[in-house]
Amino acid sequence: MGAKRSDDPGAANERPGLVLLPGLLNDSDLWAQQIADLDHLADIRVPDTSSHHAIPELARAILAEAPARFSLAGLSMGGYVAFEILRQAPERVTRLALVNTSARPDTEAATSRRRGLIELAQKGEFKGVTPQLLPSLLSQRHLANEALTNRVYDMAARVGREGFIRQQHAIMGRPDSRPLLSQIAVPTLVIGGREDTLTPPGIAEEMAAAIPGADLLVLSGAGHLSPMERPHAVSHALRDWLERTWTPDQPSEIGAAP
Repeated sequence: MGAKRSDDPGAANERPGLVLLPGLLNDSDLWAQQIADLDHLADIRVPDTSSHHAIPELARAILAEAPARFSLAGLSMGGYVAFEILRQAPERVTRLALVNTSARPDTEAATSRRRGLIELAQKGEFKGVTPQLLPSLLSQRHLANEALTNRVYDMAARVGREGFIRQQHAIMGRPDSRPLLSQIAVPTLVIGGREDTLTPPGIAEEMAAAIPGADLLVLSGAGHLSPMERPHAVSHALRDWLERTWTPDQPSEIGAAP
């Protein structure tokens, strides 16, 4: 299933499961701070989201290695996979966190761009994340943070060309998950980045409004990679999500964090 954080062989039996799903060209380093901050609360697993060409197959592979019941958080592509996991095995998911993601399917223009990127990659022109792409992933204030940008570059390099091609095929084939939102019956947290241009705050608000009892957190100073840009704020929100008793008919909005 990819990265598993557990130093104690018996810990998985003592702590609830938490599956963290990375996005496109991301790996477990996306969630590094959350793994460190939440390890005492949960048996954390970070699957590889670059192993299959289709979301349903990827969801099945993750479910095959996941705990019997678990909390589930996904960023961007990881959110698309989370929706599919809910379609396939809703009884196994105890909590849901949707981070910098969308329930909408690809537009025709987006699918066309993905096909073009796949063709370039197949020709050997895969460049991972480039400096030109960074402004779509990070907020303006983090573009000069060399330590952070190098981590983003390194994640993309580790996913690699073939993983990138598989991810793009999977993403552009995903269904519209908006009809699923009203059926979600587990404690749900929606996190967005105030400066996210790929999945803007309005997308997060749309999901939170449609999911019964969902909480919404929109983080200032965050673009599309909020777990890396505002790591402690995301960890705090996820800790609250894991520990708090939820009342489905009484939604509360966390609101924009400083």
